[in-house]
Amino acid sequence: MKDNNNNKILLVDDEPDLTLAFKLGLEDNGFEVDTFNDPLTALSAFKHKSSSYALVLLDIKMPKMNGFELYNEMRQINDQIRFCFITAYQVQKEDMNAISLSDEKSFDIIRKPIAIKEMVQRIKNQLS
Repeated sequence: MKDNNNNKILLVDDEPDLTLAFKLGLEDNGFEVDTFNDPLTALSAFKHKSSSYALVLLDIKMPKMNGFELYNEMRQINDQIRFCFITAYQVQKEDMNAISLSDEKSFDIIRKPIAIKEMVQRIKNQLS
């Protein structure tokens, strides 16, 4: 992939082993990935670099701030970025009501566990 923000991803998941595995797999497929295990730290970094990301991957269940809350905060900063939620849990309709969905094409939900090959394809689809 070209060296521009079309391949730059921000990944936020509270499981360090998982963020490392996803980061390595995505980077092997041409993406540039910044990872965070703390949603508040990720939000702080996002405020300064939001325009450099093409996509944000957010775990839904995290301490301090869940993925939907983080999504809402990030969308207020930059509403042009695409999002993918990642979760090992079933997402309930009530959970989806917690987020402001101005454009349903601006996000996707990826279930864990997921093979890197499938994740890469889902991300490419989201960015196309």
